[in-house]
Amino acid sequence: MVQAVPAPGQALDLLADRLGEPLTTRLLSDRRGTRAWKVCGPRGAVALKANNPDQDTAGSKAAEMAQEDDHLIRLTAAGALGPGYRVDAGVWQDGRWLAVRWIDGALLWRALALARGPEGDRRSVRPWLRGIARTWAEHLARMHGEGWAHADVQPTNTLITGDGRAEVIDYALACGPDPAPEGRLPYRGALTHTTAPEIADAILSTPGDTHIQAQPAADVWSLGASLFWAWTGCHPVPYADSADRREKLIVIAKGTTRNLCDLRPWLFPEFEKAITACLAPDPADRPTAEELTEAW
Repeated sequence: MVQAVPAPGQALDLLADRLGEPLTTRLLSDRRGTRAWKVCGPRGAVALKANNPDQDTAGSKAAEMAQEDDHLIRLTAAGALGPGYRVDAGVWQDGRWLAVRWIDGALLWRALALARGPEGDRRSVRPWLRGIARTWAEHLARMHGEGWAHADVQPTNTLITGDGRAEVIDYALACGPDPAPEGRLPYRGALTHTTAPEIADAILSTPGDTHIQAQPAADVWSLGASLFWAWTGCHPVPYADSADRREKLIVIAKGTTRNLCDLRPWLFPEFEKAITACLAPDPADRPTAEELTEAW
């Protein structure tokens, strides 16, 4: 159970003007140096996050939050992100905070629980799964069209709304058209299970402080890996769960994946075909996110 922790007062003072009073806050998570709350008022709700000042990573997490805010501003200006997503951001006595639009949805893994079992093989589930995949690809296509890669496509960064749309969150690691703008934190990959082979290879072959510029094709691989994992219950690359990150990256860099046909909970040929295409080892052989919106 997540213990109650007060949200930054500076953030709540500003959000009260937007949301109205009284405000209520609920701590959602406290992990990896970042805390997140749902903040509600008479005029709406936001997701608020801030660095945890009690951890050694407080400085880096504050810098990461500032970087995400910069990305949200630039993505919104480019038209790749709706203007209502970023709500506000600022500093508090112990670091940085960021507030974004509250999205009422379930994490991808939870949303696909029914589809992972044989009982998911029903007529209504197929268009629902296609809709999730298509709206996810549409969001990435908007970013890719402006020269951006999300660079952290994974199940925990994807919410599924009640009407079956995918909403993408967490833009801290995104890579924009400028390969390495001044002050950005070096990108060294994200969640191992959804790391594309070319990113894994770059991590293994460069020093730890070298920035790796993620490209849209890496997002496409991560999209396929996320759908493979959430639908079958198995991550797509054949390595042992007990292996350390470097060992896993070595296997990923080889470009070998498990056979989806051996793990699927039920037959869905067009869905399987698109996922398999996303997982092509060579980035040039993968469909673009825009092409996937048509495939799904």
